Amino acid sequence: MQTLWIALGALAGLTAVAMAALAAHALHGLDTARLAMVHNATEMQIWHALALLICGLWAPRGGRLANGAGGAFTLGLLTFCGALYTLGLYAVDLGVVAPIGGMLLLLGWALLGVSAISSRLRA
Repeated sequence: MQTLWIALGALAGLTAVAMAALAAHALHGLDTARLAMVHNATEMQIWHALALLICGLWAPRGGRLANGAGGAFTLGLLTFCGALYTLGLYAVDLGVVAPIGGMLLLLGWALLGVSAISSRLRA
């Protein structure tokens, strides 16, 4: 799983930078609120790309909890950022998809933290 989280983190980082470039250079026609959504999605994506990289580096020591965090981050990125991009770029509201994605991102952080604490207790 270590390689998977690092690869997904790199992919998320790559696409976040591409979206940031798109927002900076090609989305001037969007209104301020929709452009802000794209910026928010990009910012959350880049931070959670780093979180996936951390999961990859931590997975050998953090075990199932670290892998669970990587899964939660991945699904959270797809749902939360995907819903914000969809709303910002196409004005299509996906309803509860963004809040579910946000909860998955929170779960990822919780699992990562618990994996660190449980690793310390096992040592």
